[in-house]
Amino acid sequence: MIETRSYDILIAGQANEIGRSILPALASRGVRGIIASDAREARQRLATQRFHMAFVQVDVADDRAWGLISHLCSERPDMPLVALGPAGDVPCAVASTRAGASEYLTRPVESARLGELLDQLLPGGEAAIAQANEDTCQSPYRIAGQSQALMETIDLARRVAQTSMPILISGPSGTGKELISHLVHRSSRRANGPYVSVNCAALSESLLESELFGHERGAFTGAHAQRKGRFELAHRGTLLLDEISETGPRLQAELLRVLEQQDFQRLGGSESVNVDVRIICTSNRDLASEVSKGNFRQDLYYRIRGVQLSVPSLRDRTEDIPELIWHFVNLYAHETRRSVSRLDDAMLAMFGQYDWPGNVRQLRNIIRTALVLGSGPVLSLSDAPHLVGELREQETQGELVAETAAESVLTLQDLERQAVLQALKRTNSHQVKAAKLLGISDRTLRDKIRRYRQDGHFQLEGESTWSVSRAS
Repeated sequence: MIETRSYDILIAGQANEIGRSILPALASRGVRGIIASDAREARQRLATQRFHMAFVQVDVADDRAWGLISHLCSERPDMPLVALGPAGDVPCAVASTRAGASEYLTRPVESARLGELLDQLLPGGEAAIAQANEDTCQSPYRIAGQSQALMETIDLARRVAQTSMPILISGPSGTGKELISHLVHRSSRRANGPYVSVNCAALSESLLESELFGHERGAFTGAHAQRKGRFELAHRGTLLLDEISETGPRLQAELLRVLEQQDFQRLGGSESVNVDVRIICTSNRDLASEVSKGNFRQDLYYRIRGVQLSVPSLRDRTEDIPELIWHFVNLYAHETRRSVSRLDDAMLAMFGQYDWPGNVRQLRNIIRTALVLGSGPVLSLSDAPHLVGELREQETQGELVAETAAESVLTLQDLERQAVLQALKRTNSHQVKAAKLLGISDRTLRDKIRRYRQDGHFQLEGESTWSVSRAS
């Protein structure tokens, strides 16, 4: 039986544009590529993370690359190592083999050859990769990305997971705080115990108290039977108090007592219930500021902030967007019945410029919608026309420049016009439906169409003029 696991590959080299170019191909197979920009970073990552394979960019004159290969072979003789070198450079290929590389892969990397190497060199081969893809790429709890800000948070989360200290995870809404909480639980000694969460912002204080501590039969109207609370259900496991900043003073006092004594009474009961629970709290507010304003108890703040983890906003790690997109493409492939093999350059450029107020959650929803609305193997800007209007408002004073495959330059106006055109195509020139798809009013759409016609740059293939339906 093949062991179920995820696969991480170290990709090391100066600049590492080659390494970044193969990330989508790796992600599509359920394999995560971890970029190291130089030999020093590669050594640091090797010391703190378990890799299943390594790619190293080499050139005959690059002594640091050869030194890194020697180090990798010495530290991890069991790990397959692939040298990425120039095509036709026989001396470089020979030197790579002599240095200890398992294979020599020429640049630029061909996707088919890359797939063959993964099947050949990774433990378990193709079947194990497929299983890893099922468990990781299609898992809603996978954390996609490898920006420095994110990796620092992940590394710290894994370290503190081995302790019993309470953890406070801060960051804007939609950044993935609960994913970090899941990571802590899975990396801890409590991984085989229950993981229980409660959204403190979703319930009134009285309902939240019952949800956390449970109740006895007859404790209040409608309490027809004893019910265990989340603390009790999380015994010997982890309890996530999501958005703890939304709790009121009375419940904060009760939480402080439970966290200090590790026992409580169910509502309507007199018997103490002892629990062994690891507490993780999240907040999208600055709790220190809430303390100074008198909105949050200072003693509870210091009690839950054993270690604080900060999750960066998406605008602070835009380099992670391509990997995030591939993750969501894989996650929703079955649901949307769409197979995507390439991401459009113009779309990536636009996504890189957008401010992402809703963070990763917003990106996830956009990709999910784009997969449903679009078709074909290329995920492009026309699949997400509703975002163009938002970007237009955000960048009113600027111009979005996107490098296409042919290295042409697209302005924001070009992208907007393309999105409007695509929306009208998808709705058979139905103006009201197209406006709804774009997220703008039909009057705004009429104004845009009139302006585009005046410019002489707006018509469907095979048509000399537009005939746009306004019927509802």
